[in-house]
Amino acid sequence: QVQLVESGGGLVQAGGSLRLSCEASGRTRSIYAVGWYRQAPGEEREFVAALSWSDNKTYYSDSVKGRFTISRDGAKSSVYLQMNSLNTGDTAVYYCAARTVRVGQFGSWGQGTQVTVSS
Repeated sequence: QVQLVESGGGLVQAGGSLRLSCEASGRTRSIYAVGWYRQAPGEEREFVAALSWSDNKTYYSDSVKGRFTISRDGAKSSVYLQMNSLNTGDTAVYYCAARTVRVGQFGSWGQGTQVTVSS
């Protein structure tokens, strides 16, 4: 099992920046990828970004590409999401997720951290 704990959410004005952190523990050697998802009130959860553990290849949704950056500190099994040029549409609960199978779903999830962007 992999446990994930997010931190770094908060309230920020439009145009500002935030950096989310996700700390993984447990069977971190079983991780193939870590991703960030978000869910706004009344909306379905959506993919934001992901990072492949083996080659650090990154993936982004079109809505955040060029504004958000996912990165990793391998020594700490931590993943970060640097969010710049935030807008009110980025307001959501952000979840960190890990995939522990080579192909398949993200099966381990954190508890989420709230990001609120004010206009």
